[in-house]
Amino acid sequence: MERTLIRDVLEKVDLGATVTVGGWVRTIRHSKGGFSFIAVNDGSCMALLQIVSDGSLANYTHEIAHLAPGASVRVTGEVIASQGKGQSREIQAAEVRVIGQSDAESYPMQAKRHSFEFLRTQAHLRMRTNTFGAVVRVRNRICSAIHEFFQQRDFLYVHTPLITASDCEGAGELFSVTTFDPADAPRTEDGQIDWGQDFFGRPTFLTVSGQLEGEAFACSLGNIYTFGPTFRAENSNTPRHLAEFWMVEPEMAFCDLDGNAELAEAFLKHVVRAVLDDCRDDMAFFNKRIDTTVVRTLEEIVDADFIRLPYTEAIERLEMAGRSWAFKPQWGGDLQTEHEHFLTEEAFRRPLIVTDYPASIKPFYMYVNDADAQGRVTVRAMDVLVPKIGEIIGGAQREHRLSVLDERMAAQQMDLDAYWWYRDLRRYGTVPHAGFGLGLERCVQLCTGMANIRDVIPFPRTPRSAEF
Repeated sequence: MERTLIRDVLEKVDLGATVTVGGWVRTIRHSKGGFSFIAVNDGSCMALLQIVSDGSLANYTHEIAHLAPGASVRVTGEVIASQGKGQSREIQAAEVRVIGQSDAESYPMQAKRHSFEFLRTQAHLRMRTNTFGAVVRVRNRICSAIHEFFQQRDFLYVHTPLITASDCEGAGELFSVTTFDPADAPRTEDGQIDWGQDFFGRPTFLTVSGQLEGEAFACSLGNIYTFGPTFRAENSNTPRHLAEFWMVEPEMAFCDLDGNAELAEAFLKHVVRAVLDDCRDDMAFFNKRIDTTVVRTLEEIVDADFIRLPYTEAIERLEMAGRSWAFKPQWGGDLQTEHEHFLTEEAFRRPLIVTDYPASIKPFYMYVNDADAQGRVTVRAMDVLVPKIGEIIGGAQREHRLSVLDERMAAQQMDLDAYWWYRDLRRYGTVPHAGFGLGLERCVQLCTGMANIRDVIPFPRTPRSAEF
């Protein structure tokens, strides 16, 4: 069924042209003179297109006059100049085909303001609202900008497995993958589950990261990136956490922490600039209705030089702030959200790349620095912090020295044999390499100003919530 997008009708099609559009009715108004004014949206843009339908149409009395919000229509007619306020064009309908009627009384997306909490209960329909239509369009532009950035730099797009036997982060927050009946799983003689009889013959999980496999690609092919869903069984009901989310993870051979930081800064600026340039109407909506500072925040990210700040100096700056912190900053502890907001929004007023974190709070695969004068050991890790969000990118130079990697894994009581293939990368032609991960949903939050991460992914997966 050929049709013209409403976006093109409003921006490209000449007045007087005959077009066919399709979409969903937002509002309908019937006049006493036998006319109906139907406002239709098709998702291609924020704007509604007004359809003028008169009583002479064959199906006016028995179909058009009974249209309700939520109904789907296919309209053919002439593009004419509109006399109404807030719109430049409309369609004088020659034909209005009603594809699917809607129950006016039960349709939940009425023409009024709904709370985000209510809309989460209508996740299958909330994309029809202005807010969530704009979120999806911005999310789409971010995704295309991600691929643009890496493809322009000759990175290879690779696919890493969703089912894995490895815990990349070492936090143990993994979803199990099994064919066993939970109530009747086979047992060993000592009463433990006999994973040898399961589909893969061993415990397997949904991946928390494609990084480890990404390193294998990078240590053969150079610069690569993976972009796909990841999963964490973290029992957190906060506005910042999801059980299923998307990650983009580049990995670069012959790269150190400095090169990693340079790429992360250029990457984030590219994505933000693409949204500002190509989603102007949607961003104007977010700036007016959601966060009146979101556009300025994004413009400052694009224009700013990101500050490089060693973790030790960050802690010193926090300790000297004279604040009453909910979580007292101290060397050896992770930076909390309140610390990240202070550093980016008050202390420096720009994005930061915090580097060289204590080894004790970071995963086994990060490159270990020499101890400082006080005997403190750090790793070549980095977090990119931005205003409003805090950490948006996390990465590191990887530990490419086999002996040091083995020491780190042993100290964390990891089974070296289970990671034999990962250790092989250090045994056969090892090379310094680095990479990072950006959570797509955090990036969408940054670009839209949306406060809750559940509102920037179509069907959020959170503890005790997987209805749709």
